[in-house]
Amino acid sequence: MNPTRPGAGWIEVIAGPMFSGKSEELIRLLKRAMIARQRVQVFKPKLDNRYSEGDVVSHSQMRVPCELVDRADEIMPRLDPRTEVVGIDEAQFFDDGLPGVCGHLANLGKRVIAAGLDMDYRGIPFGPMPELLAVAEEVHKIHAICTSCGSQAAYTQRLIESDELVVVGATGAYEARCRRCHEPDGAPPASEPWLIPPADEGREA
Repeated sequence: MNPTRPGAGWIEVIAGPMFSGKSEELIRLLKRAMIARQRVQVFKPKLDNRYSEGDVVSHSQMRVPCELVDRADEIMPRLDPRTEVVGIDEAQFFDDGLPGVCGHLANLGKRVIAAGLDMDYRGIPFGPMPELLAVAEEVHKIHAICTSCGSQAAYTQRLIESDELVVVGATGAYEARCRRCHEPDGAPPASEPWLIPPADEGREA
């Protein structure tokens, strides 16, 4: 996407389930910006330390250097005024202030590219992602492959027992699943639940 005028900022969001290549796509776009000799700054939440604390790293081991922050409001004080492109990984782990920060960055003329899970393991919109998706000029909705049936997958299946919303993990803790194979509560989904008749169907008047 190109801005409507030179110096105009905008927001792009890369969204999808785990193992869909969100971080890989983020890194690809950031590296293209670097090739174009644009100044790039990248941020991710401190709690995501699966592969590296100083880089954004994809499951395929593509990487780009980043800065770690605890909260969205830490991004602006660390921003170099010369930065033209701001990358944000694991956006779902940030607080609700992230959409406002991204909007402010775009208003300053920055290109903002944020990647994150759009839904948690229950299939519920995750953290600040719904608002971020709503205010973005461009959305890249990408999919994984369902590990159960091989269909296009938009959901993340948690494989370990935990009631915590945030459990950082990768292979062995999560799988990508399609709508039909996703089990948000650990139980297989009902087959064609929309065909289940009302409780009073078949009763005599």
